[in-house]
Amino acid sequence: MTPPVTGIRPAGTRALLVELGSLAEVTALHAQLKAHPLPGQVDVLAAAATVLVRFAGRRETVTAAGLIEALDLRHADAPDTRTVTIETVYDGGDLAEVARLTGLSEEAVVNAHIGTPWLGAFGGFAPGFTYLTGGNPALNVPRRNSPRTAVPAGSVALAGEYSAIYPRESPGGWQLIGRTNAPLWDLAREDPALIRPGDQVLFRPVRELVTTTTAPAARAEIRPEAAVPENASGFLEIRSAGLQSLIQDLGRPGYADLGVSAAGAADPRSARQANRLVGNPAGAAVIENLFGGLELTLRGGDTVLALSGAELPAAVVSPNGDRDRPAPLNAPFPLLEGETLTLGTPYRGVRSYLGVRGGISVEPVLGSRSSDSMSGIGPAPLKSGVRLPLGTVPASGAFPVGAPEPTSLPEGTGPGLLGSGNAPAELRITAGPRQDWFGPDAAAALTAHTWHTTNESNRIGVRLETDPEDPEAHPLERIRDGELPSEGVVAGSLQVPPSGLPVLFLADHPVTGGYPVIAAVVPQDVPVAAQLPPGHPVRFVFVNADTLAPLSPSAVSGLFTEGTP
Repeated sequence: MTPPVTGIRPAGTRALLVELGSLAEVTALHAQLKAHPLPGQVDVLAAAATVLVRFAGRRETVTAAGLIEALDLRHADAPDTRTVTIETVYDGGDLAEVARLTGLSEEAVVNAHIGTPWLGAFGGFAPGFTYLTGGNPALNVPRRNSPRTAVPAGSVALAGEYSAIYPRESPGGWQLIGRTNAPLWDLAREDPALIRPGDQVLFRPVRELVTTTTAPAARAEIRPEAAVPENASGFLEIRSAGLQSLIQDLGRPGYADLGVSAAGAADPRSARQANRLVGNPAGAAVIENLFGGLELTLRGGDTVLALSGAELPAAVVSPNGDRDRPAPLNAPFPLLEGETLTLGTPYRGVRSYLGVRGGISVEPVLGSRSSDSMSGIGPAPLKSGVRLPLGTVPASGAFPVGAPEPTSLPEGTGPGLLGSGNAPAELRITAGPRQDWFGPDAAAALTAHTWHTTNESNRIGVRLETDPEDPEAHPLERIRDGELPSEGVVAGSLQVPPSGLPVLFLADHPVTGGYPVIAAVVPQDVPVAAQLPPGHPVRFVFVNADTLAPLSPSAVSGLFTEGTP
C-alpha cells in the first residue's frame, strides 16, 4: 500500500509541511492532529495537498517528523460533520462564462452546482472562507484571466475543482455564479465559521434572499464615548495616534484552519520587554506604534510605563504643559495623573512598544487583544479621543517592576542585527519548503547581493527590491512552470511571486499562499525584519536549522538541486 505521507518539508525551523497523496488523506491527517495534537503542536492547517503543522520549538519540530510518518491514517478519527444549507440566488456575473467554458446551459450549471453535496475541505485566505470539494466534475473551470479588485461579500464562486463563498469583500479571481447573505463569519457564534472542514454543504436555489440581522463586526471599534469599566485602574486618552497605533499582545495561534492568522506584535521580543519592565505577564496587551507621533494622557490615577523597540525621542509633559522631562527607553518610568506622553520620530527601527502597568484592558477576540490587519479581527486602529482602560495589578505583587535593560535592537553588524548606519541588516534563513522550484543560481542571487525594503511594506509583509546600484543584482528566477496549489505559510517565509521580488511575511501574513517559498527567516530574526525602515539594505545568510551556523556555498547549492525536499 502506498504510504499516505509522500514527503515532509521543513517550513522554517519550527514547522513542517506534510505532503499527502490525496485530499482525503489531507482531511484525515488534519482531523487526526486536531483531535490528538503532537507534543508542542501550536497550529495545524490543511490545504489542497498538504498539511502545515507549527510547533512551539525546534526540538518538538524535529521529533514530530518521525511521529507523523508513523501515523496510520486508515484509522484516523473522522471529523465532526454537520450539514449546512446555503440559500443562493444564481445571478452571478460569470454564470454565462461558466456555461460557455463547460458547454452547459446556465440552467444546467445551476443544476450541477445544487445537484451534488459539497464537502468543506480546508480553510482559505480569510476568516470564514472554506474551499468546498466533491461537486460535479463538469464544473471544473479555470480562474478568471483578470481578477476582480473587489468581489462582493456573499459571492458564490467556482475555481478549478472547488467552490467557495466569499465571506467579505476582497480581491479575487474566481468565477462568480451566485450570491448569498448567509453569515459566513460571526464572532457572536460559539463557532464563528459557518462552514468548517468536514462539513457537508448543500446549495438551495432561491429567487430572492430574505434580509437577516447583520452579523457583528469582527473588528471591535473602541469608541471615544465608550464608558471605562468600573474595575479599570484608570485609562489612557489618545490625543494623537500618529501614522498607526495598534493594540497588540502575543497573538491568537490555533485558528489558522479558519483563515485567521496568529497576528500579535510584529516585534514580539520588544513587546515582551516592555511588559517585563512594567511587571506585566509577557502576553499583556501593549500599544504598537509605527513611526512615532503617538500622544496620550493618563486619567484616573498614576501608573508605570515602559518603551521598547524603535529608538526615538520621548517626553512626558506636565498637565498644564509648562514643563516636560525626557522619557527613557528600555526602562520603567512613572506617568502621573494628567501627564501626557509624546513620541517623536524614530531614528533607529520603526515600531515602538508601550507597556503599561496592568496592561491595556480591551475586550479580547478569540482569546487575544491583538489587532489583525489582514483579517480585520480585533481592536480597530487607535484614533484621537479613544480611551483605553487599564488592567488591574495583582495584589500579590507577583510581577514586580523591572530594572532598566539593554535595547532590544542592539548596535552592530552581524547575524540577527539591524545594522548600523548604512550597513545592511543580516537575516538568517533556512531553505524551503519549496526551494526545488528554484536552482542554485537563485540561491546565489538571494544571498550574494543586497536587497532593499520598499515603502509598500506593512504588518503583512516586507516587500523587497534589488539594489538599484548593483548592476549584477536581479530578481529570483524559477526553474519550474505552472501554479503551486495554495498551502500554509509561516511568519518569516520568503514568498516569491512571478516578479521574482521576495515578500518576507510578518505577523499578519495570510495563512495560505500560492507562490513558492524559497526560504524562511529564523524566528529569532523576524523581530529585526519587523523593524526595517523603507529603503533599508538587507542581506540573507543560509544557516543550519539546528545550530544556526552559516552554511558553506557548496552546502547551500546542494539544497537547491531540483527535487531536493
